[in-house]
Amino acid sequence: MADVSVVVVTFDALPWLERCLESVRGQEVVVVDNGSKDGTVDFVRERFPEARVIEQENKGMGGGNNAGMRAADGRYFFLLNSDAWVVDDALAQLVAFADVHPEAAVVGPKLRNTDGTLQRSARGEPTLWRLATEYLAIRKLAPHSRRLNPLYRGDFDHDRVAEVDWLSGPALLVRREAADAVGLFDEDFFMFSEEVDWMTRFRRAGWKVLFYPDAEVVHVGGASHGGRMYVENLRGHLRWFAKHRGLKEAERVRRMLLWSLRARAFVLRREHEREGVRFLSSGNARTLIEQ
Repeated sequence: MADVSVVVVTFDALPWLERCLESVRGQEVVVVDNGSKDGTVDFVRERFPEARVIEQENKGMGGGNNAGMRAADGRYFFLLNSDAWVVDDALAQLVAFADVHPEAAVVGPKLRNTDGTLQRSARGEPTLWRLATEYLAIRKLAPHSRRLNPLYRGDFDHDRVAEVDWLSGPALLVRREAADAVGLFDEDFFMFSEEVDWMTRFRRAGWKVLFYPDAEVVHVGGASHGGRMYVENLRGHLRWFAKHRGLKEAERVRRMLLWSLRARAFVLRREHEREGVRFLSSGNARTLIEQ
């Protein structure tokens, strides 16, 4: 069995994909393509013939990663976004760290933006208050405060090993044993909150999620998303709360999100926030999750 299998999910991923795959060359690599139309599949087969390519309809990030993990042989899965790449021997460092921490289901590296600045990845488990600090911009009043910026762990400098609630998903090392015990991603989460749900399930089952700062990965990120993706982000919040806190709490979250997005849409006049208002006002939490 290989130490680690790299899984990369692609969807029209050409801009950064070569750098991504070059950074993990020499490992078992499974590329799962969710219906690209930009030549991604042909590029991978020509430029990286050693990679295994799986083509499927678009099943979102969770569904794409699941297909890759089912096909992979490693005792660890390394889930790497197509717009991210490993710095130096970061992957070997993650594996070595995980080997001496058998309690860890997930180990995440330090993320960097392309300009070298820190990309915050440690997160607090969602609560109504924590989401409110994001959508009502409360966290901007005191970005380094744990109380006013708890969702993004404002008090944590990402400079030491730490147990966290969950980690954002551009680069995650996942222990196969833990995934076998808990199950793979819940594919009802098409996009967004799927990693939150997964790490919640790991922690509920007694596993740990660890942040390891000595390994680094660059993630392009930072791109705003609109239209369906913004709606899917909102739906992901509602689905997570309904699953882990119940429909009543999910409905409270819907109302808070609707109120905050109405205010933001009025002030900022951005279309994706207007689309969010239309979505959140079109039904209750249950019906919006089921759409």
